[in-house]
Amino acid sequence: MEIKLTKHDKRTIEDTDDVYGIMQRILLRENKIDREKEHLWIIGMNQGGYILYIELIALGSYHSVDVEPMNVFRVAVMKNASRVILIHNHPSGSLTPSDSDKDITDRLIQVGRILNIELVDHLIITPTMYLSFRQIELMQELEKSLKYVPTYQIIEKIRKEEKKIAEEKLAVEKEKTKKAESEKRILINALLEKGVSVEDIARIMEITVRRVEGILGR
Repeated sequence: MEIKLTKHDKRTIEDTDDVYGIMQRILLRENKIDREKEHLWIIGMNQGGYILYIELIALGSYHSVDVEPMNVFRVAVMKNASRVILIHNHPSGSLTPSDSDKDITDRLIQVGRILNIELVDHLIITPTMYLSFRQIELMQELEKSLKYVPTYQIIEKIRKEEKKIAEEKLAVEKEKTKKAESEKRILINALLEKGVSVEDIARIMEITVRRVEGILGR
């Protein structure tokens, strides 16, 4: 069910206070009916934060609400929203995120990534207060979670990390080799200036004459 904004509501989201200002009024309106039930809303926005829609996704019981990920993103896809914010109320008045709240957020982050729609934040609200997952850094923690990442993506990520480590290791080894060659060149040139022959330098350094000439770039 789409929620209509009033003339008093902002149309552009700049911070979480803007989100709560809008949703607090909506909650107070909807609290007149189904007061003891959890409501789940989604705000869809463009990249500039302009609100494209606000929709009531689900109406649950007094302590939980079931969410299907595609119901959350269905309208977002249809209305070309690139960013969304999830909001739900706790009739108990508690702002503490439940395990279920964290789990659905984790799932929605991954579905959003597949659809190229960013889940910006998840707010828990009451008529007088709110909690932002982003502000308490829970959102950032869940964004790192691998719980709902497809296995092939995890494997791909591991392979990329392995490749990156191998490339960094190779770069370090090349730098060490380059430094060692430079030091040998300095030593050889110093010996040549003292009149030591290339053959004797080769014997002292226990390398071939060709190798000495290679270090000198001959």
